[in-house]
Amino acid sequence: MTRKPKRKLPASPSRRDSPLEPYHGHAAPSPAQCLAVRDALLAFHGFPDEFAPFRLLRLGLSPEDEGDQPAPRPTVLDGLVTTLLSQNTTDAISRRAFASLKAAFPSWDQVVDEEGMGLEDAIRCGGLAATKAARIRAMLRGVREKRGAICLEYLRELSVDEVKRELSQFKGIGPKTVACVLMFYLQKDDFPVDTHLCQSCTIKLGVQKPKDVKAVCPLARYCCIKEEIQE
Repeated sequence: MTRKPKRKLPASPSRRDSPLEPYHGHAAPSPAQCLAVRDALLAFHGFPDEFAPFRLLRLGLSPEDEGDQPAPRPTVLDGLVTTLLSQNTTDAISRRAFASLKAAFPSWDQVVDEEGMGLEDAIRCGGLAATKAARIRAMLRGVREKRGAICLEYLRELSVDEVKRELSQFKGIGPKTVACVLMFYLQKDDFPVDTHLCQSCTIKLGVQKPKDVKAVCPLARYCCIKEEIQE
């Protein structure tokens, strides 16, 4: 029996069309369409409580501006570790693992200097404890050796490309993790793209799947919130 030839997806425009837009020549969705979808979702669901702190940071506001109790701004390092713990699990579970880690180790230096299984035990509820513990400890040790102290606040002064170079040197910190830190904790115009989003773009938008998850599709580009919402 003769096999039906596979339907080829339309070729996406070359990146040479624009250094900023991998799909510069793709007409849909337009920025206005993406914003309309965002507004419709906000109207139906309301603003997600878990993103409220990031919205304030994005708008340059403080909790007092909205009548809330003051809360410390999340550090870049806390954000990176939280994102690492969120790999291959849910947000609720990763938050529980991060809270357990902070309760067991009041300082990051203690995490680096501890030689037992304390870190692994603290984050066990988040899954893949051995792998995540090794990556977190190696990253913290690398930061301390390079900077003299375990702190990543200096990243706030760097460009997006510079932050990517700084964080990508650590094992287990890939493009998606870096993009999450950039968008949520550094308030930069970057957007995490994973295989699920790429698949959705392939099926629903008719564009070819990017070969590199660092490529940003039109939907991701215009959903990268530039005004008031982070997701």
